[in-house]
Amino acid sequence: MKKQITTIAFDADDTLWVNEPYFQEAETHFCALLENYLPANVVSATLLKTEMKNLALYGYGVKGFMLCMIETAINITGSAAGPGLIDQILKIGQDLLRKPVELLDGVPETLEQLHKHYRLIVATKGDLLDQERKLKRSGLEKYFHHIEIMSDKKVSNYQKLLKHLDCQPENFLMLGNSVKSDILPVLELGGFAAHIPYHTTWAHEIHDEDLQHKNLLELKSIDNILNYLN
Repeated sequence: MKKQITTIAFDADDTLWVNEPYFQEAETHFCALLENYLPANVVSATLLKTEMKNLALYGYGVKGFMLCMIETAINITGSAAGPGLIDQILKIGQDLLRKPVELLDGVPETLEQLHKHYRLIVATKGDLLDQERKLKRSGLEKYFHHIEIMSDKKVSNYQKLLKHLDCQPENFLMLGNSVKSDILPVLELGGFAAHIPYHTTWAHEIHDEDLQHKNLLELKSIDNILNYLN
């Protein structure tokens, strides 16, 4: 693999920096706002259903999450969802957008080693403005040749990315925490993928089936990739 790879792509959220725990914290606050109407687990399930319904319309990211919280609150409370409740929901979302960028262990050191020998890119989903803001705050921008904020991570999206990069699948390696988004589509294309599990995953991204593939690496942390590429 070492001789083949020329381009290495990194997912951002929960691969380079903390993300999902912040969303879970925001969801907990949202559920608390509606505790007089429904139990927290029911509110969470209703919110997820609303997110899945709107995913094709809003895409991924905090802004879509905010809109789904507002819609969920209206559906649960009916006419009781007045301006005060909406304001509190907007504050939850705005606080989420202002969260500090907390890099995961080993990220700067790994990028420092790899960028000397490979073309590094960010390939991540989410809101364009938010992801650009987080990348700038992270201090990691200098390591990357290209930043791609993707509307989704299906095979067709990766094909478009590889065409833009003028990169063949067999020369491409994707690192990420989501088997569904970061691993399976790349393997299907004939590329290489490295899975770095994170301790918490959004329900929509969970993939429970055991996966075996000759082009798949299972890593415990991001710096483990150096054992295969250095």
